[in-house]
Amino acid sequence: MHKPLSLFLLLYAGALAADDSDLPDWTVERIEPLHQGVSRWVDASSRNLDGFFGSNRENLSVSNKSYLRISSDFEWVESEGFSTDPSLRFKLDLPTTKERLRLIIESEPEESRGTLSEQGSGRLRDDPTRSDSTVIGLSRLSDKDKSQHWDTRVGAGVKFRLPLDPYVRLSSERLWDLGGAGWQLESYNRLSWFNSDGYSARTRWDIGRPLDDTRHLRFLTTVQWQEEEDTLEFSESAEINQVLSRRSAMRYAAVVVGNSASRPRINDYYLLAQYRRNLHKEILFADIIPELHFPREADFAPRWALSLRLEMYFSGNVIDRQEQRRIDADREERVPVSGEPEGL
Repeated sequence: MHKPLSLFLLLYAGALAADDSDLPDWTVERIEPLHQGVSRWVDASSRNLDGFFGSNRENLSVSNKSYLRISSDFEWVESEGFSTDPSLRFKLDLPTTKERLRLIIESEPEESRGTLSEQGSGRLRDDPTRSDSTVIGLSRLSDKDKSQHWDTRVGAGVKFRLPLDPYVRLSSERLWDLGGAGWQLESYNRLSWFNSDGYSARTRWDIGRPLDDTRHLRFLTTVQWQEEEDTLEFSESAEINQVLSRRSAMRYAAVVVGNSASRPRINDYYLLAQYRRNLHKEILFADIIPELHFPREADFAPRWALSLRLEMYFSGNVIDRQEQRRIDADREERVPVSGEPEGL
Protein backbone atom coordinates (compact mmCIF):
# COMPACT_ATOMS: atom_id res chain seq x y z
CA MET A 1 0.00 0.00 0.00
CA HIS A 2 1.29 3.43 -0.86
CA LYS A 3 2.16 5.10 2.42
CA PRO A 4 0.48 8.55 2.19
CA LEU A 5 -2.77 7.21 0.72
CA SER A 6 -2.90 4.46 3.33
CA LEU A 7 -2.14 6.93 6.11
CA PHE A 8 -4.91 9.27 4.97
CA LEU A 9 -7.46 6.45 4.83
CA LEU A 10 -6.44 5.17 8.27
CA LEU A 11 -6.77 8.64 9.76
CA TYR A 12 -10.25 8.94 8.35
CA ALA A 13 -11.22 5.36 9.24
CA GLY A 14 -12.23 6.36 12.75
CA ALA A 15 -15.09 8.37 11.28
CA LEU A 16 -16.58 5.44 9.38
CA ALA A 17 -20.24 4.81 10.04
CA ALA A 18 -22.48 1.95 8.97
CA ASP A 19 -21.84 2.73 5.27
CA ASP A 20 -18.29 1.38 5.39
CA SER A 21 -18.69 -1.12 2.55
CA ASP A 22 -19.34 -1.05 -1.18
CA LEU A 23 -19.97 -4.78 -1.36
CA PRO A 24 -23.44 -6.34 -1.71
CA ASP A 25 -24.75 -8.29 1.27
CA TRP A 26 -24.33 -11.70 -0.39
CA THR A 27 -20.61 -10.97 -0.93
CA VAL A 28 -20.12 -9.78 2.65
CA GLU A 29 -21.76 -12.94 3.98
CA ARG A 30 -19.15 -15.01 2.16
CA ILE A 31 -16.09 -12.83 2.76
CA GLU A 32 -16.38 -11.94 6.45
CA PRO A 33 -16.43 -15.47 7.96
CA LEU A 34 -13.39 -16.42 5.87
CA HIS A 35 -11.61 -13.18 6.69
CA GLN A 36 -12.24 -13.43 10.42
CA GLY A 37 -11.07 -17.03 10.49
CA VAL A 38 -7.81 -16.29 8.67
CA SER A 39 -7.22 -13.12 10.71
CA ARG A 40 -7.63 -15.01 13.98
CA TRP A 41 -5.20 -17.64 12.67
CA VAL A 42 -2.65 -14.90 11.82
CA ASP A 43 -3.02 -13.34 15.27
CA ALA A 44 -2.98 -16.67 17.15
CA SER A 45 0.00 -17.98 15.16
CA SER A 46 2.09 -14.92 15.91
CA ARG A 47 1.20 -14.88 19.62
CA ASN A 48 1.77 -18.64 20.04
CA LEU A 49 5.11 -18.48 18.25
CA ASP A 50 6.02 -15.41 20.29
CA GLY A 51 5.07 -17.25 23.48
CA PHE A 52 7.20 -20.24 22.50
CA PHE A 53 10.34 -18.12 22.06
CA GLY A 54 9.49 -15.45 24.64
CA SER A 55 10.46 -15.44 28.28
CA ASN A 56 7.15 -14.22 29.75
CA ARG A 57 3.40 -14.43 29.21
CA GLU A 58 2.91 -10.95 27.78
CA ASN A 59 2.53 -12.43 24.29
CA LEU A 60 -1.25 -12.69 24.82
CA SER A 61 -1.74 -9.03 25.74
CA VAL A 62 1.04 -7.05 24.06
CA SER A 63 0.25 -5.15 20.84
CA ASN A 64 1.03 -7.36 17.85
CA LYS A 65 1.08 -5.94 14.32
CA SER A 66 1.26 -9.21 12.40
CA TYR A 67 -0.63 -9.33 9.12
CA LEU A 68 -1.11 -11.22 5.89
CA ARG A 69 -1.61 -9.26 2.67
CA ILE A 70 -2.76 -10.91 -0.54
CA SER A 71 -2.88 -8.75 -3.64
CA SER A 72 -3.14 -9.02 -7.39
CA ASP A 73 -2.34 -6.52 -10.12
CA PHE A 74 -4.09 -6.60 -13.47
CA GLU A 75 -2.02 -4.54 -15.89
CA TRP A 76 -2.22 -3.29 -19.44
CA VAL A 77 0.71 -1.56 -21.11
CA GLU A 78 0.47 -0.12 -24.60
CA SER A 79 2.40 -2.27 -27.11
CA GLU A 80 2.91 -4.96 -24.44
CA GLY A 81 -0.63 -6.13 -23.72
CA PHE A 82 -2.15 -7.54 -20.51
CA SER A 83 -0.46 -9.27 -17.59
CA THR A 84 -1.29 -10.26 -14.03
CA ASP A 85 0.90 -10.22 -10.94
CA PRO A 86 -0.29 -11.92 -7.73
CA SER A 87 1.74 -11.30 -4.59
CA LEU A 88 1.79 -12.22 -0.92
CA ARG A 89 3.36 -10.60 2.13
CA PHE A 90 3.21 -12.25 5.55
CA LYS A 91 4.63 -10.63 8.68
CA LEU A 92 4.59 -12.34 12.06
CA ASP A 93 5.76 -10.15 14.93
CA LEU A 94 7.47 -11.72 17.94
CA PRO A 95 7.67 -8.68 20.26
CA THR A 96 8.29 -10.49 23.57
CA THR A 97 11.20 -12.63 22.42
CA LYS A 98 14.57 -11.61 23.79
CA GLU A 99 15.71 -10.26 20.42
CA ARG A 100 12.28 -8.83 19.39
CA LEU A 101 11.97 -10.49 15.99
CA ARG A 102 9.69 -10.34 12.95
CA LEU A 103 9.21 -13.32 10.64
CA ILE A 104 8.76 -12.14 7.05
CA ILE A 105 7.47 -14.13 4.07
CA GLU A 106 7.04 -12.15 0.85
CA SER A 107 6.72 -13.00 -2.81
CA GLU A 108 8.09 -9.68 -4.07
CA PRO A 109 10.98 -8.36 -1.97
CA GLU A 110 12.20 -4.88 -2.84
CA GLU A 111 15.45 -6.26 -4.25
CA SER A 112 13.68 -8.32 -6.95
CA ARG A 113 11.60 -5.48 -8.38
CA GLY A 114 14.11 -4.59 -11.07
CA THR A 115 15.36 -1.18 -12.10
CA LEU A 116 13.59 2.06 -11.22
CA SER A 117 12.40 2.31 -14.83
CA GLU A 118 10.84 -1.18 -14.63
CA GLN A 119 9.13 -0.43 -11.33
CA GLY A 120 7.06 2.46 -12.63
CA SER A 121 4.34 3.25 -10.10
CA GLY A 122 5.24 0.24 -7.99
CA ARG A 123 3.94 -2.39 -10.37
CA LEU A 124 5.81 -5.58 -11.19
CA ARG A 125 5.88 -6.58 -14.83
CA ASP A 126 5.03 -10.18 -15.73
CA ASP A 127 8.63 -11.37 -15.75
CA PRO A 128 9.24 -15.15 -15.52
CA THR A 129 12.71 -14.55 -14.04
CA ARG A 130 10.99 -13.28 -10.88
CA SER A 131 8.79 -16.33 -10.36
CA ASP A 132 11.20 -17.69 -7.74
CA SER A 133 11.58 -14.45 -5.76
CA THR A 134 9.69 -15.49 -2.61
CA VAL A 135 11.84 -15.00 0.49
CA ILE A 136 11.52 -16.07 4.12
CA GLY A 137 13.59 -14.51 6.87
CA LEU A 138 13.85 -12.87 10.27
CA SER A 139 14.29 -9.18 11.03
CA ARG A 140 14.90 -7.30 14.26
CA LEU A 141 11.94 -5.34 15.64
CA SER A 142 12.58 -1.84 16.94
CA ASP A 143 10.56 0.51 19.13
CA LYS A 144 12.77 3.55 18.51
CA ASP A 145 11.11 6.87 17.78
CA LYS A 146 12.23 7.76 14.23
CA SER A 147 11.83 11.45 14.99
CA GLN A 148 14.45 11.16 17.77
CA HIS A 149 16.84 8.39 16.65
CA TRP A 150 17.84 6.39 13.61
CA ASP A 151 15.75 3.22 13.46
CA THR A 152 18.17 0.53 12.23
CA ARG A 153 17.16 -3.08 11.56
CA VAL A 154 19.11 -6.16 10.48
CA GLY A 155 17.49 -9.12 8.76
CA ALA A 156 18.54 -12.39 7.15
CA GLY A 157 16.93 -15.36 5.47
CA VAL A 158 16.73 -17.32 2.24
CA LYS A 159 15.11 -16.98 -1.15
CA PHE A 160 12.65 -19.85 -1.32
CA ARG A 161 14.02 -22.03 -4.12
CA LEU A 162 16.49 -24.90 -4.66
CA PRO A 163 19.31 -24.52 -4.00
CA LEU A 164 18.45 -22.12 -1.18
CA ASP A 165 19.63 -18.57 -1.81
CA PRO A 166 20.65 -16.80 1.45
CA TYR A 167 20.40 -13.05 1.93
CA VAL A 168 21.31 -10.37 4.47
CA ARG A 169 19.58 -6.99 4.70
CA LEU A 170 20.33 -3.81 6.65
CA SER A 171 17.86 -0.93 6.70
CA SER A 172 17.57 2.39 8.53
CA GLU A 173 14.95 5.13 8.79
CA ARG A 174 14.86 8.65 10.20
CA LEU A 175 12.28 11.45 10.40
CA TRP A 176 12.95 15.14 10.98
CA ASP A 177 10.53 18.00 11.63
CA LEU A 178 11.78 21.01 9.70
CA GLY A 179 10.00 23.68 11.68
CA GLY A 180 7.39 26.05 10.30
CA ALA A 181 4.55 25.18 7.91
CA GLY A 182 4.62 21.48 8.88
CA TRP A 183 7.50 20.41 6.64
CA GLN A 184 8.93 16.95 7.40
CA LEU A 185 11.91 15.09 5.94
CA GLU A 186 12.01 11.28 5.99
CA SER A 187 14.93 9.07 4.98
CA TYR A 188 14.81 5.35 4.19
CA ASN A 189 18.01 3.42 3.37
CA ARG A 190 18.60 -0.25 2.56
CA LEU A 191 21.72 -2.34 1.86
CA SER A 192 21.21 -5.96 0.78
CA TRP A 193 23.20 -8.98 -0.32
CA PHE A 194 21.73 -12.02 -2.11
CA ASN A 195 23.98 -14.95 -2.95
CA SER A 196 22.57 -15.16 -6.51
CA ASP A 197 22.19 -11.44 -7.28
CA GLY A 198 25.02 -9.82 -5.31
CA TYR A 199 24.78 -6.47 -3.57
CA SER A 200 22.18 -3.73 -3.93
CA ALA A 201 21.69 -0.39 -2.20
CA ARG A 202 18.81 2.07 -2.14
CA THR A 203 18.16 5.40 -0.48
CA ARG A 204 14.95 7.45 -0.56
CA TRP A 205 14.49 10.98 0.73
CA ASP A 206 10.94 12.25 1.15
CA ILE A 207 10.13 15.86 2.03
CA GLY A 208 6.56 17.09 2.35
CA ARG A 209 3.98 19.12 4.17
CA PRO A 210 0.19 19.28 4.46
CA LEU A 211 -1.43 21.89 2.21
CA ASP A 212 -4.73 21.75 4.08
CA ASP A 213 -6.89 19.20 5.90
CA THR A 214 -7.21 16.93 2.85
CA ARG A 215 -4.11 17.51 0.70
CA HIS A 216 -0.45 16.68 1.23
CA LEU A 217 2.49 17.75 -0.95
CA ARG A 218 5.57 15.52 -1.36
CA PHE A 219 8.89 15.59 -3.20
CA LEU A 220 10.76 12.28 -3.39
CA THR A 221 14.32 11.49 -4.46
CA THR A 222 15.30 7.84 -4.87
CA VAL A 223 18.78 6.53 -5.73
CA GLN A 224 19.44 2.84 -6.39
CA TRP A 225 22.41 0.67 -7.32
CA GLN A 226 22.33 -3.04 -8.17
CA GLU A 227 25.40 -5.14 -8.78
CA GLU A 228 23.67 -6.93 -11.68
CA GLU A 229 23.00 -3.62 -13.47
CA ASP A 230 26.18 -1.93 -12.22
CA THR A 231 24.80 1.56 -12.76
CA LEU A 232 23.49 4.26 -10.47
CA GLU A 233 19.80 4.99 -11.04
CA PHE A 234 17.76 7.90 -9.77
CA SER A 235 14.17 9.09 -9.80
CA GLU A 236 12.63 12.43 -8.90
CA SER A 237 8.93 12.87 -8.29
CA ALA A 238 6.49 15.52 -7.17
CA GLU A 239 3.08 14.45 -5.97
CA ILE A 240 -0.07 15.57 -4.22
CA ASN A 241 -2.09 13.17 -2.09
CA GLN A 242 -5.72 14.14 -1.59
CA VAL A 243 -8.50 12.70 0.56
CA LEU A 244 -11.73 12.59 -1.43
CA SER A 245 -13.97 11.07 1.22
CA ARG A 246 -13.78 8.93 4.35
CA ARG A 247 -12.93 5.90 2.23
CA SER A 248 -11.20 7.15 -0.88
CA ALA A 249 -8.09 9.11 -1.80
CA MET A 250 -6.12 10.21 -4.88
CA ARG A 251 -2.45 10.57 -5.68
CA TYR A 252 -1.26 12.75 -8.57
CA ALA A 253 2.42 12.43 -9.50
CA ALA A 254 4.96 13.54 -12.10
CA VAL A 255 8.11 11.39 -12.21
CA VAL A 256 11.49 11.47 -13.96
CA VAL A 257 13.66 8.33 -14.03
CA GLY A 258 17.27 8.17 -15.19
CA ASN A 259 20.69 6.70 -14.52
CA SER A 260 24.37 7.59 -14.12
CA ALA A 261 25.83 10.23 -11.83
CA SER A 262 28.66 11.60 -14.00
CA ARG A 263 26.61 11.80 -17.24
CA PRO A 264 22.91 11.72 -16.27
CA ARG A 265 20.59 10.19 -18.85
CA ILE A 266 16.79 10.32 -18.64
CA ASN A 267 15.12 7.00 -19.38
CA ASP A 268 11.46 7.80 -18.72
CA TYR A 269 9.07 10.62 -17.89
CA TYR A 270 5.61 9.70 -16.70
CA LEU A 271 2.44 11.06 -15.14
CA LEU A 272 0.06 9.02 -13.03
CA ALA A 273 -3.15 9.35 -11.08
CA GLN A 274 -3.80 6.67 -8.43
CA TYR A 275 -7.31 6.30 -7.03
CA ARG A 276 -7.51 4.19 -3.85
CA ARG A 277 -10.78 2.99 -2.33
CA ASN A 278 -11.46 1.22 0.94
CA LEU A 279 -14.04 -1.22 -0.42
CA HIS A 280 -14.89 -2.96 2.82
CA LYS A 281 -14.10 -2.12 6.46
CA GLU A 282 -10.34 -1.57 6.07
CA ILE A 283 -10.10 -5.16 4.81
CA LEU A 284 -10.41 -4.93 1.05
CA PHE A 285 -8.83 -2.13 -1.00
CA ALA A 286 -8.81 -1.34 -4.71
CA ASP A 287 -6.51 0.90 -6.74
CA ILE A 288 -6.99 2.21 -10.27
CA ILE A 289 -3.77 3.66 -11.74
CA PRO A 290 -3.71 5.20 -15.22
CA GLU A 291 -0.24 6.28 -16.38
CA LEU A 292 1.19 8.16 -19.35
CA HIS A 293 4.84 7.28 -20.06
CA PHE A 294 7.39 8.89 -22.35
CA PRO A 295 10.16 6.22 -22.43
CA ARG A 296 13.50 6.57 -24.15
CA GLU A 297 13.11 3.13 -25.72
CA ALA A 298 10.15 4.53 -27.69
CA ASP A 299 11.99 7.78 -28.58
CA PHE A 300 9.89 9.48 -25.86
CA ALA A 301 6.66 8.83 -27.76
CA PRO A 302 3.68 8.64 -25.36
CA ARG A 303 2.62 5.21 -24.12
CA TRP A 304 -0.37 4.52 -21.91
CA ALA A 305 -0.55 2.02 -19.07
CA LEU A 306 -3.39 1.04 -16.75
CA SER A 307 -3.31 -1.02 -13.55
CA LEU A 308 -6.08 -2.39 -11.36
CA ARG A 309 -4.87 -3.61 -7.96
CA LEU A 310 -6.88 -5.51 -5.34
CA GLU A 311 -5.53 -6.03 -1.81
CA MET A 312 -6.97 -7.93 1.13
CA TYR A 313 -5.53 -7.70 4.64
CA PHE A 314 -5.83 -10.31 7.37
CA SER A 315 -4.94 -9.04 10.83
CA GLY A 316 -6.11 -9.51 14.40
CA ASN A 317 -6.07 -5.72 14.74
CA VAL A 318 -8.77 -5.45 12.05
CA ILE A 319 -11.02 -7.80 14.01
CA ASP A 320 -10.46 -5.70 17.12
CA ARG A 321 -11.56 -2.55 15.28
CA GLN A 322 -14.68 -4.26 13.95
CA GLU A 323 -15.61 -5.56 17.40
CA GLN A 324 -15.03 -2.10 18.87
CA ARG A 325 -17.43 -0.62 16.30
CA ARG A 326 -20.08 -3.14 17.31
CA ILE A 327 -19.55 -2.24 20.96
CA ASP A 328 -19.84 1.45 20.09
CA ALA A 329 -23.03 0.79 18.11
CA ASP A 330 -24.59 -1.09 21.04
CA ARG A 331 -23.60 1.73 23.38
CA GLU A 332 -25.16 4.30 21.04
CA GLU A 333 -28.52 2.51 21.23
CA ARG A 334 -28.51 2.81 25.03
CA VAL A 335 -27.77 6.53 25.37
CA PRO A 336 -30.17 9.46 24.93
CA VAL A 337 -30.46 10.84 21.39
CA SER A 338 -29.26 14.24 22.58
CA GLY A 339 -25.92 12.90 23.82
CA GLU A 340 -22.94 11.32 22.08
CA PRO A 341 -22.00 7.77 23.14
CA GLU A 342 -18.75 7.37 25.02
CA GLY A 343 -15.73 6.25 23.09
CA LEU A 344 -16.78 7.53 19.67
